[in-house]
Amino acid sequence: MGSIPGWQVGLLCGIVSWIAISSILNLTQKIRSLTQPWVSRHVISGTPIALRIQKYHHGSLDAFFSGLSCVVSVPFYTAFLPLLFWSGHGKLARQMTLLMAFCDYLGNTVKDVVSAPRPSSPPVRRVTATKDEKENAMEYGMPSSHTLNTVCLSGYLLHYIVTYTQSTDASMQFAGFTMVCLFVGLIGLGRIYLGMHSLIDIIAGLAFGLAILAFWLTFHEYIDDFVVSGQNVTSFWAALSFVLLFAYPTPEVPTPSFEYHTAFNGVALGIVSGVQQTYHQFHHENVVRVFTPQLTLPGFVGRIVVGIPTILLVKFCSKALAKWSLPIVANTLGLPIKSTSYIPALTASSSGEKSDEVKQSGYLQKLLFFSQPASFDVDTGIRLLQYAGLAWSVVDLVPSLFSHLSL
Repeated sequence: MGSIPGWQVGLLCGIVSWIAISSILNLTQKIRSLTQPWVSRHVISGTPIALRIQKYHHGSLDAFFSGLSCVVSVPFYTAFLPLLFWSGHGKLARQMTLLMAFCDYLGNTVKDVVSAPRPSSPPVRRVTATKDEKENAMEYGMPSSHTLNTVCLSGYLLHYIVTYTQSTDASMQFAGFTMVCLFVGLIGLGRIYLGMHSLIDIIAGLAFGLAILAFWLTFHEYIDDFVVSGQNVTSFWAALSFVLLFAYPTPEVPTPSFEYHTAFNGVALGIVSGVQQTYHQFHHENVVRVFTPQLTLPGFVGRIVVGIPTILLVKFCSKALAKWSLPIVANTLGLPIKSTSYIPALTASSSGEKSDEVKQSGYLQKLLFFSQPASFDVDTGIRLLQYAGLAWSVVDLVPSLFSHLSL
């Protein structure tokens, strides 16, 4: 085992130091007190714009914008990214997965720090046609995650296509850029039309998305090189995933945002650990790709038929294993634990609000400053391991099955 690179130790120590400093200075509350009133005023002043757009409401527009929102939602990407891995475009798939996790963390962090409301309904008409949209409505509003994610992922996809095809045709590049802009514009318009966001949320999502995309396009090659051939990759990423759980801010009122971050945090951990172990077997640049003689469309469909049930089974098994093992580990270490939903026997007697508050607060701060013991919500660890197991199966277990079945 080689030595641990200094930059890894420095980054992890920097995050831990940030947790301690932000706790001492109460930075989340101070930033919220400065930003929340300003954003809330713009949400209220943006209501007439939303009402003006909603004057043209129609059933077909409801269905169109609701469907469009589903296409760029987290559940869609969770289902789509495995297919991208299995199609042979491994670099694109892992980059989009890590970018999605990065966007999800930063976007939800800003949401919960600012804790600004969504447009008031009524007077704004809110359309929540799916369970996913109903859960999204429980989050805070700024920035619009749909807009932020669309800017980053569609922008990166365009960059990848232009690079992969080595296209130098300016008209084709302009056409691709125009399509991305149109798509982002429709997503932003749809979020206002559906009553989910105000104009300030869309503008913030666009601004944050462009900033994140610019950062990612600058460093994505370095990140990818580290994932596929770096030193101490899996243990570093596991430590990073663990620390980021504690670095997440506590919102004014508990929301599902922390759960979404935990899930994608686990996905990133599973992808990184799996790719790092099997890169030269299944994920190098010379693997067969779909729509080639080596991987025809029927062969790709066969991969989907084998792969989807397998990863769902792994998700179920990893959740069951985590539910069994984590309480044992916690009891061995003497850590008080509770469960808000996964383990009925550990359900806390305190109110749900208190449980969520503990779950999303910084456990590490409590340990660092020796304050009174708090019960850790074991659901967070279960969710992290569940999605890490699912993602690992996508890039390690399932490709091994493909190899054995000659798919």
